[in-house]
Amino acid sequence: MADRRLQVFHTVARLLSFTKAADALHMTQPAVTFQVRQLEEYFNTRLFDRTHNRISLTEVGECVFEHAEKIFEQYSELENAVKAMTGDVSGILVLGASTTIAEYMLPALLGDFKDKYPDVRIRLQVSNTDGIVAMVEDNVIDLGVVEAPVSNKSLVVELCKKDQLVAVVPPDHPFAHKPSITPKELFSEPYICREEGSGTREVISDYLEQQAVAMCDLNVVMELGSPESIKGAVEAGMGVTILSKATLHKELELGTLTTITLDPPLERPFSFVHQKQKFRVRAMDELLSFARQYCSDHPLL
Repeated sequence: MADRRLQVFHTVARLLSFTKAADALHMTQPAVTFQVRQLEEYFNTRLFDRTHNRISLTEVGECVFEHAEKIFEQYSELENAVKAMTGDVSGILVLGASTTIAEYMLPALLGDFKDKYPDVRIRLQVSNTDGIVAMVEDNVIDLGVVEAPVSNKSLVVELCKKDQLVAVVPPDHPFAHKPSITPKELFSEPYICREEGSGTREVISDYLEQQAVAMCDLNVVMELGSPESIKGAVEAGMGVTILSKATLHKELELGTLTTITLDPPLERPFSFVHQKQKFRVRAMDELLSFARQYCSDHPLL
């Protein structure tokens, strides 16, 4: 509804990057640059200083940015007020989720949400926890769902549900019939782990530290980027691992993998993370409310 040039400028000014703004707006970088230049021509002055591949706001740019913030807050309040009166919930929401959550939790949640709000279009970006938090910080996505603690105090973090992690071995492994296993026992075997930046890896590392086991002491034979690839490697007898129990329903039914409860048990939070925004579209509020209720109804995966 607002001037497109001002929307593009506001995004570039917020992220201080034409590249990141192009990603956030789903535009090409030349198109973003064109819109900013159009606004600069309109005001007949530069809005950004460009030096050594870095940009900063000029004094006029700072003034335009402050007024743009107020304009978009007013637009958002107007849109939400009208939609509240008409009962309309629509628009585009961009979600981000770490791999385990995107593959094993969100399909059911988003399917139910779409049944209730068919006019809301949802785009999903998948990355590891560090990547999702970075996208929330840069406002590339509206809402992230992550599987590890978030250290950025400027973001809002809400617990969604608990997830249990378990040891995973092939069914013919000597440990397969043990009712439980300690970390030291498990890590006497070749170990397959997630990549750096993975929430699963971070949670396991913290857990091992509490058990006086260092990650550097493990016999890591492979580092892989998804639960599916790790499960395949364990099935092939390349090593053992720790994974979310929610990722293993199919393999347990088929008997291709066996799980063992860790001693002591290991649980982690799945959490929503988003900006402390003064204004946001109604569809975002409805999704958050819906997701909170979904997680309350399904406290464990």
